[in-house]
Amino acid sequence: MNLMTRIFLGVLAGFAAHVALGQQFTIDWYKIAGGGGSSSNGQYTVSGTIGQHDAGAPMTGGGFSLSGGYWALSAVQMPGAPLLTISVTPTNSVVVSWPSPSTGFGLQQNANLSTTNWVTPTETVNDNGVTRFIVVTPPAVNRFYRLQHP
Repeated sequence: MNLMTRIFLGVLAGFAAHVALGQQFTIDWYKIAGGGGSSSNGQYTVSGTIGQHDAGAPMTGGGFSLSGGYWALSAVQMPGAPLLTISVTPTNSVVVSWPSPSTGFGLQQNANLSTTNWVTPTETVNDNGVTRFIVVTPPAVNRFYRLQHP
């Protein structure tokens, strides 16, 4: 190997080492997608997204983590039942609501529509005289809701 080749390889190796030392954060897997809004905690803020982490397990490293995905809350309208609605609140929760009174109907939830494991939600049912509702914080699993007449 001649002297010029050795110098070139030495400079290249030094440059590669310098570039590798400068890297602090990596995103090993991504999906090009769009999003909106802002999220902040302490000195870091994310406003909107591109290349956001997709739904699934959180990405973690060092003292940071990033959880992606979407809430999966769905209203299953039962024939003859009052209208069941789901709406987002400004405080990162949702309201599952139906008309009041809805005599004889009870709210049920299930994490999987392919099963028959419908249960009464643990959230408190509120009634303002016009609407009955529960407030749901971000769930860790899918949730489906229905009004059932026993």
